[in-house]
Amino acid sequence: MTAGLAPTGDAQVVTFGCRLNAAQSQAIREEASQDLAGAVVFNTCAVTAEAVRQARQAIRKARREQPEARLIVTGCAAQIDPGMFAAMPEVDLVVGNARAADAFALAGARVRVSDIMTEGAAAPKVSGLAGRSRAYVAIQNGCDHRCTFCVIPFGRGNSRSQPASTIVEQTRGLVERGYREVVLTGVDLTSWGADLDGSPTLGDLVGQILTEVPGLPRLRLSSIDAAEIDTALMAQIASAPRLMPHLHLSVQSGDDLILKRMKRRHSRADALELMAAVRRVRPDAAFGADLIAGFPTETEAAFENTLAFVEEAGLAFLHVFPYSPRPGTPAARMPQHPAELTHARARRLRAAGDAALARHIEGRVGERVSALVEKPGHARAEDFTEVAFEGEARSGSLIAGVVASHDGRRARLEAWRAA
Repeated sequence: MTAGLAPTGDAQVVTFGCRLNAAQSQAIREEASQDLAGAVVFNTCAVTAEAVRQARQAIRKARREQPEARLIVTGCAAQIDPGMFAAMPEVDLVVGNARAADAFALAGARVRVSDIMTEGAAAPKVSGLAGRSRAYVAIQNGCDHRCTFCVIPFGRGNSRSQPASTIVEQTRGLVERGYREVVLTGVDLTSWGADLDGSPTLGDLVGQILTEVPGLPRLRLSSIDAAEIDTALMAQIASAPRLMPHLHLSVQSGDDLILKRMKRRHSRADALELMAAVRRVRPDAAFGADLIAGFPTETEAAFENTLAFVEEAGLAFLHVFPYSPRPGTPAARMPQHPAELTHARARRLRAAGDAALARHIEGRVGERVSALVEKPGHARAEDFTEVAFEGEARSGSLIAGVVASHDGRRARLEAWRAA
C-alpha cells in the first residue's frame, strides 16, 4: 500500500492503493482542477484496515501542516464508509466514487456519496500520469464477483467497461505524447467487454490496440484473475512481442479449501495449469501473484501449501497481504486468527517471495534485455524485473543490454545502449 503526493496548480492529490486509483487521481486533476484550488484531495483505498488507517493519519497530518487548506476525501474508503470521514473535524468534503467532475465544487452538501450499485463508477479517462515513465489506461471499473474477503465491489460497484474505441483513442494519444509503455488497468481486467455489445474479450481488446496503435512499443496488463485467460488473449501472448511477457495473477492462496472459503473461481491446479499454458507459448513469461496470509481458518498445513505454491509455480514477484477483516464481508464473520500469527505468516511468505525473486533474476544473468527507464539508474525489463544501470538515460526511454549480475532484488545491466 503506497501513497503519493502530486501537485496540480494550487491543489494536491494524495493517492493510496492501486494503479486504478492512480489513474483516477490523474482524472481528478484533469477534470476538476478548476474546483481544487487550495485543496488537498485524499483518494483513499479500502482493501485493508491499514490502508484506511494510513488515510486518516495523512488527513490529520495535512490539517496540522496546512490549516487553511480545503481537505477533500474520495475513493473506495470514502464510498464505503462516508460517515467515518465526515465525522473527522479535519475533513471539509466527502465525495464518493460515482461522482461527476463538478462534485468537487465547494457549494452543496458536505457528503456527496450516491448508491454505487445503482450508478456504478466509470473507468477514469486520463491522458497520462504526471511524472511517470509509463502511462495507465483504465479499461474497466468495478467487479461482479463477491470474494468473501473483499470489500472493493462495495466501493466501485459492478463491472463496467470502457468502449474499445475510447481505449484505443486514449492509448494513441499517450503514444503521441511520448509514452513508450501503456499499462491496461482496472478492478477485474478479464471481465472487460462482458457488458458491451457483442461481448468482446480482453484478448480482443489487446489485439485491437496492437493493430490500431502500431507506434506503441510496449503494452502491459496489470493484475488479472487466475481463473482464466480467454482464447484471443492466449493467442496474443503467443504471437505479439509488444505485449509484455509478465502477468500478475490474483491467486490469494495455494490451498484449495481456503480458496473455496474465499469464494475464488480457481483451484490451485487451475492456477498452475494457467501459468504452464502461458509458458508453453511464451517461455520468457514471468509471473507475479497476490497472496493473503492468515485468512480465517487457515491452518498451518494450508499456509504451507501456499508457501510451496510460490516455488512450484515459479513465481517471481509477490504482493503479500496480511489478512485484514473488512466490515460487512463474510470472511469477517469467520473465526479469526490472532494478529501476531497473521503477521508472522506474512513475514514468512514475503521471505519466500524474496527467495523467488532472487531465483528469477539469477536466471536472467547473461541474457540480453530491453528495459524502460523509470528514473536515473533504474529501469524495468519486459518481464518486469528491476534493472540497475550506470550512466545517463532519459526517463521513459528504452535501453538494452546484458544482465551481468544482481543483488537479489535488481539485475545489473552492463554494456547497455539506447534501444
